[in-house]
Amino acid sequence: MKNMLTILSNALCRITGRNVGTRVVVSRSYADFTPKATFDIKKCDVHRLEEGPPVKAELTREQGLQYYHIMQTVRRMELKADQLYKQKIIRGFCHLYDGQEACAAGIEAAINPSDHLITAYRAHGYTYTRGVPIKEILAELTGRKGGVAKGKGGSMHMYAPNFYGGNGIVGAQVPLGAGIALACQYQGNNQVCAALYGDGAANQGQLFESFNMAALWKLPCIFICENNKYGMGTSVERASASTDYYKRGDYIPGIRVDGMDVLCVREATKFAADHCRAGKGPIVMELQTYRYHGHSMSDPGVSYRTREEIQEVRSKSDPITMLKERMLSNNMASVEEFKEIDVAIRKEVEEAAQFATSDPEPPLEELCNHIFSNDVPLEVRGTHRWSTLKSVS
Repeated sequence: MKNMLTILSNALCRITGRNVGTRVVVSRSYADFTPKATFDIKKCDVHRLEEGPPVKAELTREQGLQYYHIMQTVRRMELKADQLYKQKIIRGFCHLYDGQEACAAGIEAAINPSDHLITAYRAHGYTYTRGVPIKEILAELTGRKGGVAKGKGGSMHMYAPNFYGGNGIVGAQVPLGAGIALACQYQGNNQVCAALYGDGAANQGQLFESFNMAALWKLPCIFICENNKYGMGTSVERASASTDYYKRGDYIPGIRVDGMDVLCVREATKFAADHCRAGKGPIVMELQTYRYHGHSMSDPGVSYRTREEIQEVRSKSDPITMLKERMLSNNMASVEEFKEIDVAIRKEVEEAAQFATSDPEPPLEELCNHIFSNDVPLEVRGTHRWSTLKSVS
């Protein structure tokens, strides 16, 4: 966040004509830009609701630059992870988030830092929006000591305050999210939990068990299905008898949202959070989005869809391009500003990659640390961290 504010501050200094060091000062002043604009956004489909989120969204210049910075950072970070994986510096499972950046940025813009979020294994974007620096994310991917989980979690297991991961078992995070919402309700703190899952997990039985309990107890839980059209290599049409995921809660209200538009996601999430905070119980939100990479790095992503399909989404619905064009066409920012932000992000990502490849791996003696919150409570045969098992006959 501090880096983002520095970039925005530098950009504002430059356009207001203040001489900062050797920076080249341009003639346009801050007053030349539109400080605020209202945009038409796609109407959400609704289930068991009399009305849905608004069809207009207000955007300030500062918000727009902030959302652009977040989404572009996630994009660059994921592309760097792709590069490090192909260089065999990152190993094992690695699920990239590029294409879906509007979901993470829009949700974070609509909830509070004190609210809670839990997601599946495509977790890098949410790890960043929840406040973890890029270098700690990349260092975790490379298994280094300076990683957010000390190099022991890898791609699927990253955590931060009020962020509960990264979960490797399909759908397992949803009942956990319902449990977090139960804690919010029990503590009476007016907080909500966003529990995210993919379309591939939407047919899991544990989701419906969670829906049932959340509805019975009116838990403040936003169940969010990130529908990126494919569960691994299987299209939603081949996997689900009904692809109206926002209706899957049956007795729970639902909304279907354009997940490629950060403003749509923001307004829908605000609506959902207000619904939960008002004591009305849970709500299901389906975000229609798209991933550019395959399911994971082991999946080229073009055996079950065409390159033309991917390119069409990039050219017509890319979330970063959409926001940038909105701001430029409404005189809310300049091309030069976006270029400056892009350069700063590239630099930060490169520096983070340097750290992630030079930081030492955790030493062997730390292998079994951080399993218990305190000392091992008792000795049980076969569970002592350094015991050698012997055959007794």
